[in-house]
Amino acid sequence: MTIYNLGSINADNVYRVSHLVGPGETLAATDLTQGLGGKGANMSVAAARAAARVVHIGAVGPDGRWAVERLLEYGVDTRHIGEVQVPTGHANICVDTNGENAIVVFSGANHAISEAMIGAALSEASAGDFFVTQNETNGQAKAVKMAKRLGLRVTYAAAPFDATAVSAVLDDLDLLVLNEVEADQLAKETGSNLDDLPVSDIVVTLGAKGCRWVPKGSAPQGFPAVKVDAIDTTGAGDTFTGYLIAGLDRGMPMPQAIDLATRAAALMVTRMGTADVIPDLKELEDQRLG
Repeated sequence: MTIYNLGSINADNVYRVSHLVGPGETLAATDLTQGLGGKGANMSVAAARAAARVVHIGAVGPDGRWAVERLLEYGVDTRHIGEVQVPTGHANICVDTNGENAIVVFSGANHAISEAMIGAALSEASAGDFFVTQNETNGQAKAVKMAKRLGLRVTYAAAPFDATAVSAVLDDLDLLVLNEVEADQLAKETGSNLDDLPVSDIVVTLGAKGCRWVPKGSAPQGFPAVKVDAIDTTGAGDTFTGYLIAGLDRGMPMPQAIDLATRAAALMVTRMGTADVIPDLKELEDQRLG
Protein backbone atom coordinates (compact mmCIF):
# COMPACT_ATOMS: atom_id res chain seq x y z
CA MET A 1 0.00 0.00 0.00
CA THR A 2 0.99 3.68 -0.08
CA ILE A 3 1.09 6.52 2.45
CA TYR A 4 0.09 9.94 1.06
CA ASN A 5 1.37 12.76 3.27
CA LEU A 6 0.16 16.35 2.90
CA GLY A 7 2.94 17.86 4.92
CA SER A 8 5.27 20.74 5.59
CA ILE A 9 8.83 20.99 4.30
CA ASN A 10 11.20 23.24 6.25
CA ALA A 11 14.82 24.18 6.43
CA ASP A 12 15.76 23.62 10.07
CA ASN A 13 18.28 25.89 11.76
CA VAL A 14 19.19 24.18 15.06
CA TYR A 15 21.00 26.21 17.72
CA ARG A 16 22.61 24.61 20.78
CA VAL A 17 22.11 26.79 23.87
CA SER A 18 22.80 26.48 27.60
CA HIS A 19 19.10 27.07 28.36
CA LEU A 20 15.95 28.11 26.52
CA VAL A 21 15.86 31.86 26.10
CA GLY A 22 13.50 33.94 28.23
CA PRO A 23 11.60 37.16 27.42
CA GLY A 24 13.95 40.06 26.72
CA GLU A 25 17.03 37.83 26.99
CA THR A 26 19.86 37.68 24.45
CA LEU A 27 21.65 34.35 24.45
CA ALA A 28 24.72 33.17 22.53
CA ALA A 29 24.40 29.79 20.83
CA THR A 30 27.32 27.37 21.10
CA ASP A 31 26.64 25.56 17.82
CA LEU A 32 24.51 25.71 14.65
CA THR A 33 23.45 22.87 12.37
CA GLN A 34 21.20 23.16 9.34
CA GLY A 35 19.14 20.45 7.69
CA LEU A 36 15.81 19.14 6.44
CA GLY A 37 12.79 19.40 8.73
CA GLY A 38 9.12 20.26 9.05
CA LYS A 39 6.65 17.87 10.65
CA GLY A 40 5.49 16.66 7.27
CA ALA A 41 8.96 16.00 5.89
CA ASN A 42 9.99 14.30 9.13
CA MET A 43 7.02 11.94 8.95
CA SER A 44 7.62 11.15 5.30
CA VAL A 45 11.27 10.32 5.97
CA ALA A 46 10.36 8.22 9.02
CA ALA A 47 7.74 6.22 7.12
CA ALA A 48 10.07 5.72 4.17
CA ARG A 49 12.88 4.57 6.47
CA ALA A 50 10.39 2.16 8.01
CA ALA A 51 10.13 0.58 4.53
CA ALA A 52 6.79 2.14 3.49
CA ARG A 53 6.04 3.65 0.09
CA VAL A 54 5.49 7.35 0.76
CA VAL A 55 4.18 10.07 -1.55
CA HIS A 56 4.75 13.56 -0.20
CA ILE A 57 2.31 16.33 -1.13
CA GLY A 58 3.70 19.79 -0.48
CA ALA A 59 5.48 22.86 -1.80
CA VAL A 60 8.82 24.63 -1.66
CA GLY A 61 10.10 27.91 -3.04
CA PRO A 62 12.91 28.25 -5.60
CA ASP A 63 15.29 28.16 -2.62
CA GLY A 64 14.05 24.72 -1.56
CA ARG A 65 15.06 22.43 -4.40
CA TRP A 66 17.74 20.90 -2.16
CA ALA A 67 14.98 19.77 0.27
CA VAL A 68 13.14 17.92 -2.52
CA GLU A 69 16.39 16.23 -3.55
CA ARG A 70 17.06 15.23 0.08
CA LEU A 71 13.58 13.69 0.44
CA LEU A 72 14.16 11.75 -2.78
CA GLU A 73 17.47 10.46 -1.42
CA TYR A 74 15.63 9.14 1.63
CA GLY A 75 13.21 7.17 -0.53
CA VAL A 76 10.23 9.53 -0.63
CA ASP A 77 8.22 9.96 -3.85
CA THR A 78 8.55 13.71 -4.54
CA ARG A 79 6.60 14.03 -7.78
CA HIS A 80 3.79 15.92 -6.03
CA ILE A 81 5.96 18.54 -4.35
CA GLY A 82 5.34 21.76 -6.26
CA GLU A 83 7.62 24.77 -6.61
CA VAL A 84 5.88 28.09 -5.84
CA GLN A 85 7.02 31.68 -5.80
CA VAL A 86 7.08 31.87 -2.00
CA PRO A 87 10.14 31.20 0.18
CA THR A 88 10.51 27.68 1.52
CA GLY A 89 9.33 27.27 5.11
CA HIS A 90 11.95 27.27 7.83
CA ALA A 91 12.25 26.71 11.56
CA ASN A 92 14.65 28.21 14.08
CA ILE A 93 15.13 25.61 16.81
CA CYS A 94 16.88 26.15 20.14
CA VAL A 95 17.96 22.99 21.98
CA ASP A 96 19.23 23.17 25.58
CA THR A 97 21.66 20.90 27.41
CA ASN A 98 18.78 18.70 28.62
CA GLY A 99 17.57 18.07 25.08
CA GLU A 100 14.46 20.24 25.43
CA ASN A 101 13.61 22.62 22.61
CA ALA A 102 11.81 25.82 21.64
CA ILE A 103 10.88 26.41 17.99
CA VAL A 104 9.85 29.39 15.85
CA VAL A 105 8.39 28.43 12.44
CA PHE A 106 7.91 30.47 9.25
CA SER A 107 5.31 28.71 7.07
CA GLY A 108 6.26 30.13 3.68
CA ALA A 109 5.52 27.75 0.79
CA ASN A 110 3.78 25.32 3.14
CA HIS A 111 0.75 27.62 3.02
CA ALA A 112 0.77 27.93 -0.78
CA ILE A 113 -0.34 24.38 -1.66
CA SER A 114 -3.23 24.42 -4.13
CA GLU A 115 -6.27 22.15 -4.09
CA ALA A 116 -5.29 21.06 -7.60
CA MET A 117 -1.90 19.84 -6.31
CA ILE A 118 -3.60 17.79 -3.60
CA GLY A 119 -6.18 16.40 -6.03
CA ALA A 120 -3.54 15.37 -8.55
CA ALA A 121 -1.71 13.32 -5.94
CA LEU A 122 -4.78 11.68 -4.43
CA SER A 123 -6.11 10.78 -7.87
CA GLU A 124 -3.41 8.10 -7.90
CA ALA A 125 -4.44 6.65 -4.51
CA SER A 126 -6.32 3.41 -3.94
CA ALA A 127 -8.85 2.50 -1.26
CA GLY A 128 -7.01 1.27 1.81
CA ASP A 129 -4.01 3.53 1.33
CA PHE A 130 -3.11 5.86 4.19
CA PHE A 131 -3.51 9.63 4.12
CA VAL A 132 -1.81 11.70 6.82
CA THR A 133 -1.56 15.42 7.47
CA GLN A 134 -0.56 17.84 10.22
CA ASN A 135 -1.32 21.45 11.08
CA GLU A 136 1.62 23.04 9.23
CA THR A 137 0.05 23.40 5.76
CA ASN A 138 -3.07 24.86 4.24
CA GLY A 139 -5.76 22.68 2.65
CA GLN A 140 -6.00 20.09 5.43
CA ALA A 141 -9.80 19.97 5.85
CA LYS A 142 -10.55 19.64 2.13
CA ALA A 143 -7.79 17.08 1.69
CA VAL A 144 -9.11 14.97 4.57
CA LYS A 145 -12.61 14.92 3.07
CA MET A 146 -11.22 14.07 -0.35
CA ALA A 147 -9.14 11.22 1.08
CA LYS A 148 -12.11 9.88 3.05
CA ARG A 149 -14.32 9.86 -0.04
CA LEU A 150 -11.65 7.86 -1.85
CA GLY A 151 -11.59 5.22 0.89
CA LEU A 152 -8.18 6.08 2.35
CA ARG A 153 -7.39 5.51 6.02
CA VAL A 154 -7.13 9.06 7.34
CA THR A 155 -4.64 10.07 10.04
CA TYR A 156 -4.18 13.48 11.63
CA ALA A 157 -1.18 14.44 13.72
CA ALA A 158 -2.61 17.34 15.71
CA ALA A 159 0.44 19.60 15.88
CA PRO A 160 0.97 22.47 16.15
CA PHE A 161 -2.29 22.18 18.07
CA ASP A 162 -5.28 24.28 17.08
CA ALA A 163 -8.71 23.27 18.34
CA THR A 164 -10.51 24.69 15.30
CA ALA A 165 -8.28 22.77 12.88
CA VAL A 166 -8.78 19.49 14.75
CA SER A 167 -12.54 19.98 15.05
CA ALA A 168 -12.79 20.55 11.29
CA VAL A 169 -11.50 17.04 10.53
CA LEU A 170 -12.55 14.93 13.54
CA ASP A 171 -15.57 13.29 11.90
CA ASP A 172 -13.47 11.94 9.02
CA LEU A 173 -10.50 10.55 10.97
CA ASP A 174 -9.56 6.92 11.43
CA LEU A 175 -6.48 7.66 13.55
CA LEU A 176 -5.60 10.72 15.65
CA VAL A 177 -2.11 11.17 17.10
CA LEU A 178 -1.44 13.90 19.66
CA ASN A 179 0.61 14.53 22.78
CA GLU A 180 -0.60 14.74 26.37
CA VAL A 181 -0.98 18.54 26.43
CA GLU A 182 -2.83 18.52 23.10
CA ALA A 183 -5.13 15.75 24.34
CA ASP A 184 -6.07 17.84 27.38
CA GLN A 185 -6.69 20.88 25.18
CA LEU A 186 -8.89 18.87 22.81
CA ALA A 187 -10.91 17.42 25.70
CA LYS A 188 -11.55 20.91 27.09
CA GLU A 189 -12.44 22.30 23.66
CA THR A 190 -14.91 19.52 22.79
CA GLY A 191 -16.17 18.87 26.32
CA SER A 192 -15.68 15.16 25.65
CA ASN A 193 -13.40 12.41 26.85
CA LEU A 194 -11.09 11.00 24.19
CA ASP A 195 -13.01 7.73 24.05
CA ASP A 196 -16.20 9.66 23.24
CA LEU A 197 -14.72 11.23 20.10
CA PRO A 198 -15.78 9.84 16.67
CA VAL A 199 -12.31 8.40 15.91
CA SER A 200 -11.57 4.68 15.71
CA ASP A 201 -8.09 4.94 17.20
CA ILE A 202 -6.39 7.69 19.21
CA VAL A 203 -2.74 7.53 20.26
CA VAL A 204 -1.52 9.96 22.93
CA THR A 205 2.26 10.30 23.21
CA LEU A 206 3.52 10.92 26.75
CA GLY A 207 7.22 11.63 26.22
CA ALA A 208 9.38 9.74 28.72
CA LYS A 209 6.22 8.04 30.06
CA GLY A 210 5.51 6.25 26.76
CA CYS A 211 2.10 6.48 25.10
CA ARG A 212 -1.56 5.55 25.48
CA TRP A 213 -3.74 3.92 22.84
CA VAL A 214 -7.47 4.71 23.03
CA PRO A 215 -9.38 2.34 20.71
CA LYS A 216 -13.04 3.17 20.13
CA GLY A 217 -15.25 0.98 22.27
CA SER A 218 -12.40 -0.66 24.19
CA ALA A 219 -10.35 0.12 27.27
CA PRO A 220 -7.27 2.34 26.78
CA GLN A 221 -3.89 0.59 26.80
CA GLY A 222 -0.61 2.04 28.03
CA PHE A 223 2.82 1.38 26.53
CA PRO A 224 6.10 2.25 28.30
CA ALA A 225 8.84 4.36 26.77
CA VAL A 226 12.34 3.06 26.09
CA LYS A 227 14.80 4.61 28.54
CA VAL A 228 17.59 6.51 26.81
CA ASP A 229 19.76 9.56 27.43
CA ALA A 230 18.10 12.18 25.25
CA ILE A 231 20.28 14.65 23.37
CA ASP A 232 17.63 16.33 21.22
CA THR A 233 13.86 15.66 21.34
CA THR A 234 13.14 17.66 18.16
CA GLY A 235 11.24 15.49 15.69
CA ALA A 236 10.74 12.58 18.08
CA GLY A 237 6.95 12.78 17.82
CA ASP A 238 7.14 12.97 14.03
CA THR A 239 9.40 9.91 13.94
CA PHE A 240 6.95 8.04 16.16
CA THR A 241 4.01 8.94 13.92
CA GLY A 242 5.79 8.07 10.67
CA TYR A 243 6.87 4.69 11.99
CA LEU A 244 3.44 4.03 13.51
CA ILE A 245 1.65 4.59 10.20
CA ALA A 246 4.25 2.58 8.30
CA GLY A 247 3.72 -0.34 10.68
CA LEU A 248 -0.05 -0.18 10.33
CA ASP A 249 0.31 0.11 6.56
CA ARG A 250 2.26 -3.15 6.60
CA GLY A 251 -0.59 -4.83 8.46
CA MET A 252 0.87 -4.80 11.96
CA PRO A 253 -1.62 -4.81 14.85
CA MET A 254 -1.61 -1.54 16.78
CA PRO A 255 0.48 -2.78 19.76
CA GLN A 256 3.22 -4.04 17.44
CA ALA A 257 3.19 -0.82 15.40
CA ILE A 258 3.42 1.22 18.63
CA ASP A 259 6.39 -0.85 19.80
CA LEU A 260 8.18 -0.22 16.50
CA ALA A 261 7.41 3.50 16.63
CA THR A 262 8.50 3.79 20.27
CA ARG A 263 11.88 2.21 19.55
CA ALA A 264 12.44 4.45 16.51
CA ALA A 265 11.64 7.61 18.48
CA ALA A 266 13.88 6.50 21.36
CA LEU A 267 16.85 6.04 19.04
CA MET A 268 16.09 9.32 17.29
CA VAL A 269 16.38 11.41 20.49
CA THR A 270 19.92 10.14 21.09
CA ARG A 271 20.98 12.09 17.98
CA MET A 272 21.26 15.77 17.16
CA GLY A 273 19.03 16.85 14.25
CA THR A 274 15.68 16.16 12.64
CA ALA A 275 14.84 14.42 9.34
CA ASP A 276 18.49 13.76 8.50
CA VAL A 277 19.05 11.56 11.59
CA ILE A 278 15.83 9.50 11.64
CA PRO A 279 16.87 5.84 11.92
CA ASP A 280 15.97 3.10 9.45
CA LEU A 281 14.80 -0.43 10.26
CA LYS A 282 18.30 -1.91 10.12
CA GLU A 283 19.56 0.61 12.66
CA LEU A 284 16.71 -0.33 15.01
CA GLU A 285 17.88 -3.93 14.91
CA ASP A 286 21.59 -3.10 15.10
CA GLN A 287 21.07 -0.82 18.11
CA ARG A 288 18.08 -2.52 19.67
CA LEU A 289 16.92 -0.51 22.69
CA GLY A 290 14.82 -1.55 25.63
